[in-house]
Amino acid sequence: MAIIILLIPLALLFLGLALWALFWAIRRGQFEDLDHEAWRVVFEDRDHD
Repeated sequence: MAIIILLIPLALLFLGLALWALFWAIRRGQFEDLDHEAWRVVFEDRDHD
């Protein structure tokens, strides 16, 4: 039962880090153009012809 005293703050810390990373990525524009990078892999070889 004493492990709960460690696990709850640790879980809250991980939650805070995940939320910080999400908002950081949103502010940096990581989710602006989701389709272009996915299709770039498919059509990458056509630029070299």
